[in-house]
Amino acid sequence: MSLTRRQVTSAALAALPLGAAAAAPARAGARRPRTVYLAGDSTAAQKYSDAAPETGWGMALPFFLQSGLPVANHAVNGRSSKSFIDEGRLDAVLAAIRPGDFLLVQFAHNDEKTTDPARYTEPWTTYQDCLRRYLDGARAKGARPVLATPVERRRFDAAGRALPTHGEYPAAMRALAAQEGVALLDIQALSLALWQRLGVEATKTYFNWTATEQDNTHFNPPGAIAVARLVAGELLRTRVFAPRDVIRLHDAVPTSWITWPAPLS
Repeated sequence: MSLTRRQVTSAALAALPLGAAAAAPARAGARRPRTVYLAGDSTAAQKYSDAAPETGWGMALPFFLQSGLPVANHAVNGRSSKSFIDEGRLDAVLAAIRPGDFLLVQFAHNDEKTTDPARYTEPWTTYQDCLRRYLDGARAKGARPVLATPVERRRFDAAGRALPTHGEYPAAMRALAAQEGVALLDIQALSLALWQRLGVEATKTYFNWTATEQDNTHFNPPGAIAVARLVAGELLRTRVFAPRDVIRLHDAVPTSWITWPAPLS
């Protein structure tokens, strides 16, 4: 299935943070679409031309959702579930979110930083406490919260086995989702299995490996598209979205559809 240039541009704009996307004028009398708000860290965040080819999976997610489900990507580099709240970013999301919208939450990479009190959370206490604030806030606004376990880093042992890197955080999120009756997208388990299938060398083409950088955490366009496909598949599996809402799940998505806008001034 191919896209027109206009459709590709529309999907790229849908992945921008709400403040940037809000500049586009709304059609008079148009019905407001359900919006997918994304709260997370650098693995999901919008990247700009000064960071290319680094690509957050949130940039690719709109290509797997029908046009009536725009993505407001509020994920920001370096944030944990705690610092995102402390900086007022969750408040900003909750000020914009409306009944019928979705709040998709993925954190752990920076929660794991034990030497940084501004970001560190403990999996079974403060991490869960912070995540509850996202759940409670979304529910209070009539929106549906969805938890996503953190996507895995690229790490292999000497025998070529893909290794988990997030400790107890995925288990803590799974337990919280079960307690709260919230849909869980198990991206950690799925991405670990994907990296294992691809193997040591092939995974380099999914992460931000360049001539000057060997980054085993952040993605390039193929990696971001692959992870966004996992997210879309989980949104379908967990019945957050109906089959009509998820598109191209088994179709190729060209990396040329990924674009990096100029940095925000």
